[in-house]
Amino acid sequence: MESDPPAAPDRGEHSDEVAALAARYGRIPTSERVRLAKSTSNLFRFRAPVSGGLDVTGLDRVLRVDPRQRVADVQGMTTFEDLVAATLPYGLMPLVVPQLKTITIGGAVAGLGIEASSFRNGLPHESVLEMEILTGDGSVVLARPDNEHAELFRGFPNSYGSLGYALRVLIELQPVRDYVRLRHVPFDSTAACAGVIEHIGRSGSWNEQRVDFLDGTVFGANELYLTLGTFTSRAPYTNDYTGNRIYYRSIRGREVDHLRTHDYLWRWDTDWFWCSRAFGAQHPAIRPFWPRRLLRSDVYRRLVSLDQRHGLSERFYRLRGRPSREPVIQDVEIPLDRLAEFLEFFHSEIGISPVWLCPVRLRDGQGWPLYPMDPATLYVNVGFWATVPLGEGQSVGTHNRAIEAKVSELDGHKSLYSTAYYEPEEFWRRYDGTTYRRLKQRYDEAGKLPDLYEKCVLGT
Repeated sequence: MESDPPAAPDRGEHSDEVAALAARYGRIPTSERVRLAKSTSNLFRFRAPVSGGLDVTGLDRVLRVDPRQRVADVQGMTTFEDLVAATLPYGLMPLVVPQLKTITIGGAVAGLGIEASSFRNGLPHESVLEMEILTGDGSVVLARPDNEHAELFRGFPNSYGSLGYALRVLIELQPVRDYVRLRHVPFDSTAACAGVIEHIGRSGSWNEQRVDFLDGTVFGANELYLTLGTFTSRAPYTNDYTGNRIYYRSIRGREVDHLRTHDYLWRWDTDWFWCSRAFGAQHPAIRPFWPRRLLRSDVYRRLVSLDQRHGLSERFYRLRGRPSREPVIQDVEIPLDRLAEFLEFFHSEIGISPVWLCPVRLRDGQGWPLYPMDPATLYVNVGFWATVPLGEGQSVGTHNRAIEAKVSELDGHKSLYSTAYYEPEEFWRRYDGTTYRRLKQRYDEAGKLPDLYEKCVLGT
């Protein structure tokens, strides 16, 4: 690892920025619903671009990295790309680094993030020690698990900016080595794959080798792979998947691989998992001419936003006489012992491929009320991001509603970064409306921020 990282900005500058932001927020009439004005987003609830929203883009720096205490003091709009760039020179990284570079610290805490270390380290907000939050009523509070704002600390994850915005976060770090060795283990059934996930989740190892990272890729009902990552100080070679080579395709062709730790953390970002193929970026005649700096998830997301805004794909389908297609962009947590049931339904009724698997178990035994996973249960996050043709008489929402119903039937949970169709009663039952209403009353009594249902289902 490199040494002598650059000095961090002064905390006093941060305090001045917070005071200025709170003053801007206070000038917004209580009759107006506040929305953030920022240049990037990883949400898939597309709305008209913000004009005159609350500008928080300046709060995007790493304030301090403390290698002895293994913590980082980070402003809320800092991307994980910038945080990793600041911590790796110290031989450290966050305990969970969500897979896309432009996910922000505040976004991962107020929403949900996940990655291949989640079977060990839970969700990103579980490594947060304290948060400085601008609440809906305009106050700036310091929320910790042991102070007067402890309920806000626990209720902030999965609140999606409906209770306030994280301005500064103190987050734990973990030591890393220079390289990650990967083992791509094939399976011909979900049951066999789930058995190995259970073993690794319980023991933290496979074939007497420690497993630091664990995720999976499903290419079909009888073709699944688990990728087991282990930190190592030496590597006989390394591969680079930020140019012409495409990471997810290597899973089928290699039993063992080696990546630099930095490249491993961002292995999915270059092709947005596999979604870059929708834009032709994986075509061998196009790939060499696609600028490497534009092989990024935020570029593809902007293209999707443009398509959604102008209905370009829908026009294309209509001109070609093809059926309309419904976007099915979801991440769901399924208890491991119900994974086979979910994938059987998914292959039969939805038919998207590939599918991402990411085992996760909460670190904190108290749990998190607005996303009430059972701390004793090992879940598997199932991620799928594509469009599905609509049949005769079907309307947009048909497939997503079917998925929501199946997830509920299997005692799973659905992330709210994308479209949701729950009726209010079920939504608040699944996302602890009692706790949420108490927090909303205390920190945003006037309702200056839209509530969670309005944001995540109604799209306001």
